[in-house]
Amino acid sequence: MGFVNQLEPDTLLEHFARHPPPGFVPRVAADGAPLFVTPFDLLTTADDDLRKRVSSLPLQGALKRLLTPRTCFAGTTVSEYSLFAASSDPATVARDWAARFGRENPLLIVKDLALDSPLTSLADRAWTARFVDAARDEGYFVVEGQALAYVPIEFASIDDYLGRLSSSRRKDLRRKLRSRERLRVERVRTGEPFASDDRVDAYYALFDNVYAQSEVHFDRLGRDFFAAALRGPGGIVFAYYDGDALVGWNLCYEHEGKLLDKYVGFAYPAARDLNLYFVSWFVNLEYALERGLAFYVAGWTDPEVKAQLGARFHVTRHAVFVRNRLLRAVLRRFAHHFESDGRWEAHDAAAGCS
Repeated sequence: MGFVNQLEPDTLLEHFARHPPPGFVPRVAADGAPLFVTPFDLLTTADDDLRKRVSSLPLQGALKRLLTPRTCFAGTTVSEYSLFAASSDPATVARDWAARFGRENPLLIVKDLALDSPLTSLADRAWTARFVDAARDEGYFVVEGQALAYVPIEFASIDDYLGRLSSSRRKDLRRKLRSRERLRVERVRTGEPFASDDRVDAYYALFDNVYAQSEVHFDRLGRDFFAAALRGPGGIVFAYYDGDALVGWNLCYEHEGKLLDKYVGFAYPAARDLNLYFVSWFVNLEYALERGLAFYVAGWTDPEVKAQLGARFHVTRHAVFVRNRLLRAVLRRFAHHFESDGRWEAHDAAAGCS
């Protein structure tokens, strides 16, 4: 792999660089590591309490501008973790990025640091730990990031997997999975099958459905990105049909012993009526079992639902460099309002003791 902590194939990173979301400007560090710059609403991942407090303040227009600074992010929005050139020195990266990107922009966020991730190598974990220590020395502050859901493929069958869940969850899931009898599931390799613009349009419309109903709106990847991803090599699409109607799809990548769940599209309300979210989870687990993979990496969203489905979680860290001293003090003061995902690591620990 080209970068420290890279889980994805290179082609996916290239699609992001060529077709970034609107308002995103890709950047490249001197050592080749990817970054991007975009206006960032600081309340995007804030808890409800902080949002309510801010909404009660006067001068909302000026406050909105203040809380949406131009921000440089390390990594991409298509990679699970921040990415670093393997040949680089962690202390040098922390210093140089602060001096360059941290001075050019009000805010620099090295997002989703893979500290102690079970999905990365020992060497990558050691590199990341050294970077975090160096970042603190350079004046970054480090906060909890998001909870990445994953499933180790350490079970022999789906029945074995279900048997590890509580009896009430097993009963509920078996009921939901009955809808699979109505569905036709096709596995389609990315590439020539998606040459038709009409097919890409249909898939993108279903992705847009999911984006529109999601709680966090940050990176709205465009049709050009999905055309490139669906037509490029290396991906597998699980397409779900009710009769002749496409009611959902899931784009995944099998890479380095992992199945990476990247993008979905659903036709509502049919997808909800057919419990497609739950069906697709088990279709992906079946594929990972069949292929002899080590992990199913299920992504960042919906941790409550994924916990019920048996996922484990790795909570990342963000290293934040703030150019303005006043804003730095404010963000430090309120940092705990952005750290709601840490409870999922506690959830794993409690589940392991039960």
